[in-house]
Amino acid sequence: MNKIATMLQTAALSLLLIGGAHASKHAPANKAAVVASASTSNHAKSAKPTKAAQKVNINTADAAAIDDALLNVGPSKAAAIIAYRKQHGAFHTADELASVKGIGLKTIEKNRDRIVVGSVTSASKR
Repeated sequence: MNKIATMLQTAALSLLLIGGAHASKHAPANKAAVVASASTSNHAKSAKPTKAAQKVNINTADAAAIDDALLNVGPSKAAAIIAYRKQHGAFHTADELASVKGIGLKTIEKNRDRIVVGSVTSASKR
C-alpha cells in the first residue's frame, strides 16, 4: 500500500512539473507583460458598443431610429413594430408594444424611459 501511495505522489509531481514547464514555455517574459495583457483583454471586453440612451417616438420613428434607441430591439423587431403600426394604427401606450410579435413585457420595461408615445397625424388612426 505504501508503494502505491509513493507511485501516485511521484506521478502527480511529474505531471505538475510537466505542466509547469509547458506553461513557462508559453508565458510572457515578465510580469509587466502579464499585467498589460490582462488589462488589455479586460478593456476589450468592457468596450462593447451599447445603444445610446435616447428617446424614440414609436408612432413616428422609422425602423432604423427604433433599432438605434431601444434595447433588445434589432432591425427585424423594429420592422415588426412599423408593420404593426401600419396595420393597426398608432400606439396609445408603451405597453401596447407587447402586441407586436417578438416584443415582450421585459423588453418594454427595459425601454420604458426611452419610449415616447407622441401624437400622430389623422392618417394614423386606431
